[in-house]
Amino acid sequence: MIERPIYLSQLIRKKENGLIKIITGMRRTGKSYLLFQIFHQHLLSSGVDESHIIELSLEDDTSIEYRNPISLGKYIRSRITDDKMYYIILDEIQKVSAVPNPYIPEGDNITFVDVLLGLMKLPNADIYVTGSNSKMLSSDILTEFRGRGDEIRVYPLSYREFVSAYSGDSRNTWSEYCTYGGLPLILSKKTHEDKSQYLLSMFDTIYMSDILSRHKISNDKIVLDDILNIVASSIGSLTSPLNLSNVFKTEKKHPITDDTVAKYLEYFIDAFILSKAHRYDVKGKKYISSPAKYYFTDLGLRNARLNFRQQEETHIMENIIYNELLIRGFSVDVGIVEVYSKENDKTVRKSLEVDFVVNKGSSRYYIQSAFSVSNPEKKMQETNSLRRISDSFKKIVVVSERIVPWHDENGILFVGIEQFLLDEESMNW
Repeated sequence: MIERPIYLSQLIRKKENGLIKIITGMRRTGKSYLLFQIFHQHLLSSGVDESHIIELSLEDDTSIEYRNPISLGKYIRSRITDDKMYYIILDEIQKVSAVPNPYIPEGDNITFVDVLLGLMKLPNADIYVTGSNSKMLSSDILTEFRGRGDEIRVYPLSYREFVSAYSGDSRNTWSEYCTYGGLPLILSKKTHEDKSQYLLSMFDTIYMSDILSRHKISNDKIVLDDILNIVASSIGSLTSPLNLSNVFKTEKKHPITDDTVAKYLEYFIDAFILSKAHRYDVKGKKYISSPAKYYFTDLGLRNARLNFRQQEETHIMENIIYNELLIRGFSVDVGIVEVYSKENDKTVRKSLEVDFVVNKGSSRYYIQSAFSVSNPEKKMQETNSLRRISDSFKKIVVVSERIVPWHDENGILFVGIEQFLLDEESMNW
């Protein structure tokens, strides 16, 4: 059993809060397992009677009757027989089809949204739903519920979760995670061929298929593939739809507008395949709309796109840190620090990059991903932007090697990547 303590704690915290809990995230990250196994077991251990847990997997043939929203509502209400709290867990809710209103045939159709909003009004009903990315994305469903939904985003396994479930040689854990990522089922695959085939099949049969189906794209699959491959080759690099459009014109000999590229990038973000990190001017305290950085939600999927050819640990490490920060609940931007210097009696402006500006509530951290700071020159280079930031928020450099965490004379914390990922308190050392 793979423990998912971050998400279980969120479910516990949001339990019985009067809202519909919507579990989102890319396919095959373990949303169903989280609800039907981990959360179910928590409810039982908390004293909830089995009869007060109403579960349906709506993609199963045994549940086809309840793909009719009216039948679904009637069934759930029939199971609620006393005043105690009932926990209603519905998986793949998008399988519930819209049907005509039997009382107003010419009126609006009845959908699962109507059913869930009706059930939500029951004082002893606590509702949890998941849905596939092809028809029910977080942006859509939260809009549908008009402020009455509460999202819990599930990511692939963090490195800490991966280590806890990995059964192979512990000396290979880091390289396995960097290469094959954190989709839970990857842990059951034994050979490189099995793992790579699984990851490639996820793209062909699920992720790309979802996007093509959802957005009714019939002719541009090659363009989508090319955009994804270009982004996969340049994780950690600033880019923009205009830059990508120019690549198509000059290298692919295929004109495509930057507006179309931007639209397709949003499709990948909506499907949770990519995440976009905006640029933030630390001193000017303002956002810069373009360019931005794109990161893969799962590194295994990224590597499979490139047939495992580009294994640059610097970029992979940066992507893993970015994902970890999102998992920990931070908002993450790419920072820049504007500095001015005199060169030949002229004032020259330079933009120094801070890999991540990280915020949660009133807390902020500045984080630099550095493969190594093995000599004074490299250390000065990697901390150049951090030393130019005058506020008192924590500054951290994450390096690839195992080290004893230490602070330099500027108060900057240096910590190894595995230590950073395995200890959630590492940011506060």
